[in-house]
Amino acid sequence: MLDPATRTSRLRRFRFGAGGEGNKDEGGARNFIRLAQHAEDLGYDTFAVPDHLGNQVGPLAALGALSQATSSIRLATSVLANGFRHPAILAKEATTIDVLSRGRLELGIGAGWLKDEFRQAGIDFGTPGERIRRLDEALTVLDGLLRGETVDFAGEFYRISGLQGSPRPRQGPRPPIAVGGGGPRMLALAARHADIISVATRSTPDGKLRLSDMTIESTLERVDRIREVAGERFDEIELNWTIAAVVPTDDRVAAAELALKALDSGYPPTIERDAELTVDDLLASPYLAFGTVKEIAEHIREVRRRTTMSYVGVFPTQMDAFAPVIPLLREE
Repeated sequence: MLDPATRTSRLRRFRFGAGGEGNKDEGGARNFIRLAQHAEDLGYDTFAVPDHLGNQVGPLAALGALSQATSSIRLATSVLANGFRHPAILAKEATTIDVLSRGRLELGIGAGWLKDEFRQAGIDFGTPGERIRRLDEALTVLDGLLRGETVDFAGEFYRISGLQGSPRPRQGPRPPIAVGGGGPRMLALAARHADIISVATRSTPDGKLRLSDMTIESTLERVDRIREVAGERFDEIELNWTIAAVVPTDDRVAAAELALKALDSGYPPTIERDAELTVDDLLASPYLAFGTVKEIAEHIREVRRRTTMSYVGVFPTQMDAFAPVIPLLREE
């Protein structure tokens, strides 16, 4: 792992992302548009929609609606499961959204990770290696079609013959592509293709997040993997991460102590407790934010200083709690 003092990459300005699923907990599909409009009013730069077959709206149709219901907030997928759609079809939908939104699309795509959804839908999941190779090919195809180019491609999974991308996107040369990953192979793939990389924690086969990956040290290792593969292109890549929990408090140490006790008791069940962490580990984690508004803002500055990550995301339930931090960092 590189020492922070040896990192010479420039620091990008902060950007802030919110999101929603349109599920029952959020008020359903009818409230989905209001949620995105609320995020726009709060000053978020981006509103993202995930891609699952369960209790949520369809991401591409939803972004089409948001392209007309919002005016300035950028619209993103976070992230599409590549195995659900052929890249030629996805390119058509994506450029259409970019045109309708007047150039506000950020296209996030990943290899797909929730095996049960593929099984339930009767879609081949494949091995981890197959999913990564398939995504590699899809990203190559998408890069050309999203630019409006004529694409010929013959690979292991896709064959494209003289297909021209249309409509031409509003953004040039194409909408930015975001790829998320936590493992070394996915991070390397993202480093070769993506404009935006979401530096994620790895997950277990049953979909739990690995606690060990939430430390600042583990995060630095993942960023260094991206830097190693991207080479000179590293400074062109925007790095994103999503804060799992925003905890406003006047006593951040006490809040972290309570969080450790909750982890000891098995809460939240979405986290795999594969490491013994300290209070200091939790307070330094990029994926947790404890403290007053000013303390959280300073924590995020420190994360950016150490990692160069600058694009901060929060979950729908954290959107209002985090919003007061945005004005403190907006011009930085």
